[in-house]
Amino acid sequence: MHLYIVTGSSRGLGAALVKQLAQPGHAVIGIARRLNPALKAEQWTLDLADPVPAAERLQAWLHTNTGWDSATLINNAALLSAPGPLAASDLADLSAALRVGLEAPTLLSRVFLAETAGVPTRRILNISSGLGRRAMAGSAAYCAVKAGLDHLSRALAREAPDVGVVSLAPGVIDTDMQVALRGADPARFPEQARFQGLKDGGQLQTAEATAAAVLRYLQRADFGQNVIADIREA
Repeated sequence: MHLYIVTGSSRGLGAALVKQLAQPGHAVIGIARRLNPALKAEQWTLDLADPVPAAERLQAWLHTNTGWDSATLINNAALLSAPGPLAASDLADLSAALRVGLEAPTLLSRVFLAETAGVPTRRILNISSGLGRRAMAGSAAYCAVKAGLDHLSRALAREAPDVGVVSLAPGVIDTDMQVALRGADPARFPEQARFQGLKDGGQLQTAEATAAAVLRYLQRADFGQNVIADIREA
């Protein structure tokens, strides 16, 4: 049996990943704030803005559920605070975005690495973004989170060379996050027009197509050789 743990599983890319992974021979756990009735997988309703209880639950579960042929952690969850300058951002929103996007993946990766030590094949796939590699005004927290996720991946790859670790930018996906960016006030978010242009130009990928490409990348024989990757360059 092959184990897959996917965060941010209730909608968007996370839900598409869980749907495509839910097949015979796979045990799939989705972690999100809300249940998605369409998903045929075990779902844990946890808020990753409070990541310690989520990490503790995963730790307890992995400690008693063993014998996997492979185990994969996909840190997909992200939270976009309202687009705008950092100085005008809500403190609680910023804290939640940082906890969901970076603290939670760090804690879950720690638990995953410790509790799956005997599994023959292990992978950690962190869903990053081009904004972790190219700064953008009006979204400082999101840029910082994704840059941190890239660097976390580099460090984990050095610490655990027997584990495939990749921080993968999945391209531009037509999700609720894109809706928020297009709907932002241009006076607060200077790049609003660029995101509207991506939609108008038909340049956004569906979550389903992106999930299929991500899972193909996950199964590559050379997974982990390039720790920082972009699905558009694969």
